[in-house]
Amino acid sequence: MSRERLVVVGGGFAGVEAAWFAARHGVEVDLYEMRPVQNTPAHTTESLAELVCSNSFKSKLPSSPAGQLKAEMQGLDSLVIDVAYRNEVPAGQALGVDRAAFSAEITAEIERHPNIRLIREPFSPAQLEAVTAPVVLATGPLTSPDLSAWLASATGREHLYFYDAVSPTVEAASIDESIAFRQSRYDKGEGADYINCPFNRDEYAAFVQELVAAERAPVHAFEAGGRRDGQAEGELESAFLEKVKYFSGCTPIEAIAEKGEQSLAFGNFKPVGLTDPRTGRRPFAALQLRPENREETLYSLVASQTRLKWGEQKRVFQMVPGLQNAEFVRYGVIHRNTYVEAPLCLDSRLRLRGHPRIWLAGQLTGVEGYLESAAIGILAGLFATAELTGTCVEDLPRASALGSLMSHLADQTPREFAPMNVNWGLLPEPENATRDKALKRATKIGNAQAAFAGWKASLAETAVG
Repeated sequence: MSRERLVVVGGGFAGVEAAWFAARHGVEVDLYEMRPVQNTPAHTTESLAELVCSNSFKSKLPSSPAGQLKAEMQGLDSLVIDVAYRNEVPAGQALGVDRAAFSAEITAEIERHPNIRLIREPFSPAQLEAVTAPVVLATGPLTSPDLSAWLASATGREHLYFYDAVSPTVEAASIDESIAFRQSRYDKGEGADYINCPFNRDEYAAFVQELVAAERAPVHAFEAGGRRDGQAEGELESAFLEKVKYFSGCTPIEAIAEKGEQSLAFGNFKPVGLTDPRTGRRPFAALQLRPENREETLYSLVASQTRLKWGEQKRVFQMVPGLQNAEFVRYGVIHRNTYVEAPLCLDSRLRLRGHPRIWLAGQLTGVEGYLESAAIGILAGLFATAELTGTCVEDLPRASALGSLMSHLADQTPREFAPMNVNWGLLPEPENATRDKALKRATKIGNAQAAFAGWKASLAETAVG
């Protein structure tokens, strides 16, 4: 077995999984974690894989996308999922964990593994340039300023994002096309590139009223650059929005609506160039949706970035004509994050283009959530290990949950690339289309199970199986 060396930077979910996979397959790993030498505004302990927000790893149901992803991760001996189940707390159908016990056990497992050397110090761009060993960068949404600057230089600043500022995403099949209609403005473009949700005057006025009144998600102080003594919540939010505007060039839709009832009708929802086939006339206003993937199973709400709480988003956006039964696979968010435009910056094995000895993992790649970050960490560890051992590994099958996440990262569909979690819309549509949602979803899970099992069998024949 090879005794090659791998450097992993970052002790979060992706970093520990990448290090764990490589170490279990005979690779010696240097795992760098900058805490406690250099802390972040969001962490409070020195533990690896610290949960800084929710303590949930989503649904445990085998019949759900998150449940299928967990099963695939367990098939690759995931450290995070195994430790999560050993530290489970009641959380209904979700996998909830005891925060302190979970992170403490992850840390202990990493520290006791003979092939892992845990190094408690920051890892600098100078070290990145000087080290000869392959590197997995898994520094997460709060990547240090110096490594962020290096990534900006390596990828082109326009392909590195410091804030998520994205709109909600819905399943295409849940859009009511007896109301919504397909048309590009002035019928330009190839075919009907957009789906349009037409408002009449009363529908628009009711929507704006509820949008402005809806409850917003709170701002974390670290997202606004820290809180000054005596700073009120409103001032904190204003500081945060100024940062978002600087980095992302966007304003939450509810903030635009607050400027006046007609602001959206003359801006984001301007209906010019559109004709509602039900009336033969231009609608009073129109919310447009555009495809989020090449299969067109997911559509995002154009120019509808928002900071509303998730329950409020569902309530308010289901007031939009044509979205009354919309299935949301991702809610809009505006928060501090660091990630690359993966389809342009990464190859099919998560390597940074132009830097073949550097892999990215976790949220840096453009996935969202603890579970997904850990999953991509496993794959980065697998791909790096295969490279070090000279082993050929087949691509993940598209039908699997892991393959669906990788497909999102590789999909070059023109859009504003945004982080995504595992969801029904990412899993490919079955060959035999059906209107029965339950049957279709069961078929998707069955296809994922079969695809992953076949791929895992081929992996077992290699040095990394």
